[in-house]
Amino acid sequence: MSQPLTPKPKAAFLDRDGVINVDHGYVSSPEQFEFIDGVFDACRHLQQQGYLLIVVTNQSGIGRGYYNEQQFHLLTDWMKAQFKSHGVTLTDVFFCPHHPLKANPPYQIDCDCRKPAPGMLLQAINKYQLDPSQSLMLGDKKADMQAAKAAGVGRKVLVLSGQSLTEEDKASADEIWPSVKTALTAV
Repeated sequence: MSQPLTPKPKAAFLDRDGVINVDHGYVSSPEQFEFIDGVFDACRHLQQQGYLLIVVTNQSGIGRGYYNEQQFHLLTDWMKAQFKSHGVTLTDVFFCPHHPLKANPPYQIDCDCRKPAPGMLLQAINKYQLDPSQSLMLGDKKADMQAAKAAGVGRKVLVLSGQSLTEEDKASADEIWPSVKTALTAV
């Protein structure tokens, strides 16, 4: 008799700006970083439901020269420490510093990691041997939903965080949540 297969882990993919923190545009330091109300409770709940928490974030501010990769990593380490102090572990953070037009070399490329391309999600799926069909994506833009769909993510959730979305944007999601706190009752 063969052994039963161990199920692959699942992930909650989280966009950063607009889902974890208020999107003030090109946030690059702790002084600019404002956590969205309820994000720690929501992420703790997702973690308790067995999801690995993986951030997937476009960061064209690096390519545009607004801040550098070292500043991004310092901010990311600070952010992860804030989550840790609230009992939440971020498994990993994937970022794309590129932009096909509005970036400086070597970042001015049309890559496969900038959402809506699925590259960051696929990297995480491969690295952690995830089951994308059991995973979910929490994003605040249509590009997040498109990347999740292309990566085979089973549940695409559009989080409303103040930006105006078209009906087409909303149609790209499986669910629309008024805030990230909805995770406490929806998952």
